[in-house]
Parts: sequence; C-alpha cells; structure tokens
Amino acid sequence: MTQGGIAPPPVAGAGAAGSPDGGWLRVHPASPFVRGWVALAAIGFFFGRDTFERLLQGGPLIDERFAGRAPWLLLGGGTVLLLTVLGYILTWYFTRYQVAEGYVRVNTGFLFKQQRQARLDRVQAIDIVQPLLARIFGLAELRFEVADAGESAVRLSYLRADEARQLRATILSRAAGVLPDPGHPEAVAVEAPVQAVLTVPPPRLVGSLLLSEQSFFVVVGGVVSVVLSAVTENRSFYFYLIPAALGLVAAYWSSFNKGYNFTAGISPDGIRLRYGLLDTQTQTLPPGRIQALRVSQPPLWRIFGWYRMQVNVAGYGVAGSNGEGSARTTLLPVGTLAEVLTMLALVLPDPGTPEPVRIFTAGLTGLADASGASGAVSGATSGRDADGGFVTTPRRARLLAPLGWRRNGFTATETALLLRSGRWWRHLVLVPHQRTQSMALQQGPLARRFRVADLVLHTTAGPVAPRLIQAGLEEGRALLDAQSARARAARKRQTSEHWLDQVRHGPPVVAPVEPPVVAPVKTPELDTPGHREQSTQEGTQHG
Repeated sequence: MTQGGIAPPPVAGAGAAGSPDGGWLRVHPASPFVRGWVALAAIGFFFGRDTFERLLQGGPLIDERFAGRAPWLLLGGGTVLLLTVLGYILTWYFTRYQVAEGYVRVNTGFLFKQQRQARLDRVQAIDIVQPLLARIFGLAELRFEVADAGESAVRLSYLRADEARQLRATILSRAAGVLPDPGHPEAVAVEAPVQAVLTVPPPRLVGSLLLSEQSFFVVVGGVVSVVLSAVTENRSFYFYLIPAALGLVAAYWSSFNKGYNFTAGISPDGIRLRYGLLDTQTQTLPPGRIQALRVSQPPLWRIFGWYRMQVNVAGYGVAGSNGEGSARTTLLPVGTLAEVLTMLALVLPDPGTPEPVRIFTAGLTGLADASGASGAVSGATSGRDADGGFVTTPRRARLLAPLGWRRNGFTATETALLLRSGRWWRHLVLVPHQRTQSMALQQGPLARRFRVADLVLHTTAGPVAPRLIQAGLEEGRALLDAQSARARAARKRQTSEHWLDQVRHGPPVVAPVEPPVVAPVKTPELDTPGHREQSTQEGTQHG
C-alpha cells in the first residue's frame, strides 16, 4: 500500500471509458454530500435554529433586532454554504480510481494530493457497505482490506450499488488470477452466484443478547444494589444502575443492528456474509484469507446449544469499540452446533482428518477423563481417542486450574492446529498451519513448579489470540517443534498468492505427521527466574 505521495495525472487512453480495467474513473457525484451531510445539517442548524423557534412561537421570520443586518447575515450564511458545496465538488472532481496492472489505486485531494493503492493478490477481503442515507440514494461504499492489520487500504465512497457489485466482481477475479481477455478488454467480470448456507433468525439473535455476558453482569449488579439498599437503607445504590442500563440498551441496539438478517453464503469468490438493519454490509472473504478462528460458548448459551464464531483477517485489525470492528470479525453471531460445523467446512474445506465431526465436536464440548490419561506422557492413547485425540493439562497441574484442566488441550490435523480451553466459557481456536507466523513457549515460576508451560501462536491482529494453556512441558516442547515443521511445510506448498491457483490444484497431499506426544527426554528445564519465553520465528506469512 502506498499513500501520501503525489498521484500521477490521469493517462489518456489508459483504458476504455468507463472500463474498470485500466481507465481512471470517478465516484458518484452525490458522494461528498452523502459523506458530509452532517456538516450541511450543522450549518442549517446554526443559522436557522433561532428562526425556527420564533416561527413555532408565532413570531416574525426575522428578529426585529437584526432586521437591518439581515442581508449581511444571509450573505454570510450563503457564502459559508457556497464554500462548503464548492469544497464538496472539488473533492469529488479530484477523487479518481483505477484497476490496472495488478493494483487498485485511488487518488484524492486538490491541495494535498494523495494516492492509495493495494495489490490485488494481497486483497484479504472486500466489503460493500450501505449506510442508511446511501441506501436511500442507491449508493454503496467499497472497502478493500489488505494485510496491513490496520485501517482499510482503499475506500471508494460512493458508487452506484450495481457498479460497486460489478467492481467487486472484477477485483475478486483479478485477485484470483483471472486475466482479462486481450481480444475483449472492455468485457466485465460476471458477479459470482451465491448459494445461501444459513440465516440467523431475529428471535434467536434477541435471545442471544438477553442471555449474553452483559445481561448476566447487569442482573448481578442489580441484585447487589437491591441487597445493599435493603441492608444499609440507602436508596442511592439504585442510581448506579442507570448508566449500566443505558449502556446495556446501547450495546443491545448496536449488536441487533449489526447482526439483524445475518446471512452466510458460499460462492466461487469465497464466503459471502450479509447483515445489518439500518446500515447493511456485505463481506466477501476469499478462500484461505482467514488467519485464525475461534468458536466460543457463554454459560447461558448452553441452554439452547448456541455458539459464536469470530475470525482474524489481515487488514481488519483489532475489533473496535464502536461495534463495527466486532461485526466485521464475526463469522457467525449465534448458531447451533450443526451451523458451526457447516461454517467450519467453509473455512477449512480440507480438515486434514477422516473424522472432522468427532474432532471438532470434542473441541467444542469434550472433556478429558478425570484420571488424566489423555494428558499423560506415558503414551496411552485410549483416553485421547475417546476425547477426539486432545492432549490436555497433566493431572499433576490440576491445582492451577481445578475446573479447566480437563478442558485445556490441543490436537493437530494435517491442515490445522486446534486449541480448546474453558470449562464455563468454552473456546475452541483453529489455526491453519500455513498461517502460523511464530510461536513462543512461556513458563512462569508457578508453572515451572508443576512442569507445565503455555504455547502462544502469533498471528495477525484480531479478536482471536491463539494460546495453549498449561500444557505439559514435554508435550509443549514437542508441539513447538512439530508445529514449526508443519507450518514450514504448509507454506512451501503455497506457491501462489492467487487463491484460485491453489483451488485448482485441489487439496495438497500431506505426509503423515507424528503425534505430538513423545516419551520424556532429558532437556534442561525452563528454570531461569521470572517469566521465560522461548520462541521460534517462522517468517512472514503470505496473504
């Protein structure tokens, strides 16, 4: 991505007029007004508030005190409005975009020029966003996400909705490695058909909000306030519930507005997500661009067997506090076990195991035997097989996690590493082998006493933080070496940044991987004071 430089002037003949491949094009003329309607509303409010109040009270249109200066006031207001509109027009005129030579470029600015560009083969996801006002005018914003773990690399706002969909199809086809026909350069890409996979019903979405963690803590806070008020005879405790209730209502509305009419589908372009009540958004995640995935289940959701799925995608970054980032990293706001398994099949078409349902179900709901056989170093496999092959925390460390030691564990298939944790708040994290950037084996003084360690996998920024909790020291070291080898082998097999090239070759043939649990070896303990970290760098990820 390049930004901050002076953009080159438009090249005549760079492409056919109106062609999305080579020619410099402009956004819709109404774009600056849709983006800047707040400024126009503020100007109208500033100059017309007093007049509006007088008219409501039956007074004259112009205050008698300013009757002599009314022409000057109107001239000043008109000048400010004219300058604002002129600025909008100049902003629109100097905003151009181009798709050519493997890049999408956007030029902006008339005083301070800027060019932003992104490589098409590094596009991680493409979103079509329609705020309420843009939907009224039939416009849409196009966002291109690249692997910069930060702000969107390119934003085109606004285009006509059909033009935005057409441009998305063109960019996705270029990102997939499909080149235009030299004999017909003006031909446009056809939007890929979408096959609907699942839809989240609004009643389920409402039920998930009422049974969410926020509701639980607000109810607990209300009970505590009632008890304290009864014991101390002080009614002021009720006032502490007002900001909590207001915050809860705002959180409910944001989640409902973002998750309403959530629909997931599959197309040749990738996973297609659509959601939103007032502001609608359509996301397209090309295959293989998801860096890590987490399936979680709050305690109250177990009543109905509901789960939530979140992902790390390069370019999305950490979920923002305004709810937008959280919505964009949500693969499934609330779904059943069958729907979770369906989405997992879309994310990981080749699970790398002949029994994916058994292994994924064990990761979501499994629990090791109380004897700790599945985590033993002795090499017994009966307990592991009964628990989907998961290697859990050794029994000797059960005092560190009395409730979670039978849940905390890992297993690996030929294509991904699975980490599970949490007895009450269940979590299952899935990391494709080729998306492992680096790893760190960490051990504090208390963990050293029980001969356990945490294994941290570093991936792109996002809501998912892969971490294996309290693994046996020998198992952790063996997993560190085995996962490093698996990641290197998976990256070597990824020979192209064009995802369509990888799909054409089909699932790779993977050599058998030895189980990560090995016999004890005589290696030095992590016995230095304090918190020790052992890491292995695996190079920069591709895509």
